[in-house]
Amino acid sequence: MTNNIITKSGRIHSIETCGTVDGPGIRYVIFTQGCPLRCLYCHNPDCRHPEDGKVVTVNELIVDIQKYKSYIKFSGGGVTVTGGEPLMQPEFVGEIFRRCQELGIHTALDTSGYVKLATAKTILDCVDLVLLDIKSFDPTIYRKVTNVSLEPTLNFARYLSEINQPVWIRFVLVPHLTDPLHNIRGLAKFISSLSNVERLEILPFHKMGEYKWERLGYEYQLKDAPPASPELVATAKNIFQEYGIKVY
Repeated sequence: MTNNIITKSGRIHSIETCGTVDGPGIRYVIFTQGCPLRCLYCHNPDCRHPEDGKVVTVNELIVDIQKYKSYIKFSGGGVTVTGGEPLMQPEFVGEIFRRCQELGIHTALDTSGYVKLATAKTILDCVDLVLLDIKSFDPTIYRKVTNVSLEPTLNFARYLSEINQPVWIRFVLVPHLTDPLHNIRGLAKFISSLSNVERLEILPFHKMGEYKWERLGYEYQLKDAPPASPELVATAKNIFQEYGIKVY
């Protein structure tokens, strides 16, 4: 496919050219626009609305990605598409991944898993790694955190295990919200039932996105929530490790 051919376009929020926290190595990270979740601690609330952001073509992105290919390759990195929720734009994201794989570039999809399986299946053949955010295991807590149902994410996780798709699980640890021991233990038990999880990342709660909420005129409900203490993180880590899960 040559660059003078008009390819699919999509809406993105921004790009990070040298990301180091969204998959292995140095990564070119694309933040897509639009998300069906309304997470209380979201640090990208400006990604919510699918009609916002800017329109770009896949060709434009691929041309830019290739400027960083040597750094990506040397570090064992790749391209990560995150958001927002990338699976709201499956054709656009799928073409990004197909083009990257044609160039021998590792691909990672960062998703909440809140998606119909039929939609996800259209792009998973071009995904090397899924970063799956499971916000909670207790359905009531999950809905409080996200304003949506947990079940689609669990179904997605089970399907990824069935097809042996490499996965890193991400869990945001929020004091007085996602930290009940039954919630952590339930998630650990569920993850241990999957055959494809390479690691779990505990992400301690922070308020780095609070200023965005204020700027957008949104009510930030976690103003009084403390950061996750090292002791709380250690407790959660121990529970996950009891179930044989590699924790980072």
